[in-house]
Amino acid sequence: MDDASLDPLDRLTAERACERLIVEFVHELDLGEPGRVAALFTADGVWEWAEGDRRIEGRDGLRAYFGARPADRLSRRICTNILVTLTSASMATATTYFTTYRVDGHSGGMLPPRPPTQVGHYEDTFRKVGGRWLLSRRALFLAFGGPTENVGGAGGNL
Repeated sequence: MDDASLDPLDRLTAERACERLIVEFVHELDLGEPGRVAALFTADGVWEWAEGDRRIEGRDGLRAYFGARPADRLSRRICTNILVTLTSASMATATTYFTTYRVDGHSGGMLPPRPPTQVGHYEDTFRKVGGRWLLSRRALFLAFGGPTENVGGAGGNL
């Protein structure tokens, strides 16, 4: 896209809207309602994870996939190095590094620190639909990963 083809304020607003989607996605998974991430995608949105050949398409599929997250899962995702690139006035891409801390079997309270379960990056494609920026495709790539520990109800305050 020609840099002169978009007003600088419009470019900044679009980049910020895409960055916000990235943050909203992990916020819903960690602190909100995981099934709601489907609303951040276009109607034909796609989630891909090469590991295990996971590919989920469409809002209903995304809602079911993310909504099936175990209720006793405790997770926190740290996103950094968010680089959004506008490719047109209604399309953008982004690369975001992430680190995931996660356990299953959590019944409450603070846990002792653990190493990350995953470290990788997301590659996103965004599309502006009806004046709103949405994810049209998110692909997850892991550089480091391991199983999710089950703490079997261990909780407690430190």
